Amino acid sequence: MMTTMAALVGTLPIALGLGAGAEVRQPLGLAVVGGLLLSQFLTLYLTPVIYLYLDRFSRENAREMTPALENGKPGSGT
Repeated sequence: MMTTMAALVGTLPIALGLGAGAEVRQPLGLAVVGGLLLSQFLTLYLTPVIYLYLDRFSRENAREMTPALENGKPGSGT
């Protein structure tokens, strides 16, 4: 997070269009700032949500498979 913030703060003058020749570099700065913000959002919010959904899915599948295993149907060996 600190690396992203450092890159974001370093790119802000370019994105804001400050300095000589800024009109040429401003689109690049906006693209970099947008990419940094989007990647930070995906890393901090979307990745844990996907993990929780996959965890819930695996728990539900395990719960559905448990009664079949307790009844001795698949691979009981007796």
